[in-house]
Amino acid sequence: MTPPAYIGRLAPTPTGLLHAGHAATFRTVHERARAAGGRLILRIEDIDPLRCKPEFASACLEDLTWLGITWDEGPVRQSERRTVFLDAWTRLRAGGFIYPSPHSRRDVELAAQAPHEEEPVFPVEWRQPATESLPWKTPAGVNWRFRVPDGEAISFHDGRVGAVELVAGRDFGDFVVWRRDDVPAYELAVVADDIAMSITEVVRGEDLLVSTARQLLLYRALGATPPKFYHGPLLRDTAGRRLAKRDAALSLRALREAGLTPEAVLDSFGSAPHVAENPRI
Repeated sequence: MTPPAYIGRLAPTPTGLLHAGHAATFRTVHERARAAGGRLILRIEDIDPLRCKPEFASACLEDLTWLGITWDEGPVRQSERRTVFLDAWTRLRAGGFIYPSPHSRRDVELAAQAPHEEEPVFPVEWRQPATESLPWKTPAGVNWRFRVPDGEAISFHDGRVGAVELVAGRDFGDFVVWRRDDVPAYELAVVADDIAMSITEVVRGEDLLVSTARQLLLYRALGATPPKFYHGPLLRDTAGRRLAKRDAALSLRALREAGLTPEAVLDSFGSAPHVAENPRI
């Protein structure tokens, strides 16, 4: 049987300027797609109307072009794809996989006995029965959570990390798929779009390994075959902290204004070393 043609995606979120860590990840996305003779879709993940700004989306396109990273389709904007996400929510609700939850992320953090970098495990005693979803015809007004199969090991092979296994209910709990402000959550939006776009490989940072386990449950609930995954190492500063959009000194815009060429940026950061230094210092 002939394997499906390679389809990858560049998926920036326009909540700030792209930084050197993004350059590393997007270069890997680009190289893997081109090496496979495949296609790349540029998807602007601007689903959050409060945090995503048009000026950052425009800057992203400019920065990617400056880096020499090309795509074959797009840009496709998630803010224009609400019907895709509503269809996924409807199917999850009909299947009894999700339920309305009055509890916020802050509630979960306060209930946790110890702080976590990621969202703490949702308390099982707060879980609602599937019948609670029956009166709801639209998702607006409440958080919607996916009910994880407690104790099940979610295993997958990552193209760089290798074998990964995370246990539902221990490493992650019931997670939000739709927010009370009527915005689809990241987990649902990316899975619904990756299915709709027939994505065959997802390339992103290793900070999203837990998200992959969650998303595999969504693929299964929606009756879809998941793509392959490749999680690259994170770019970190000299203090060991991963780069974030608040690190303006390492934004691609700042590096370009400092006189660096795209080749210099990609040579310095593009192979995703674990530690990065500001080339202006």
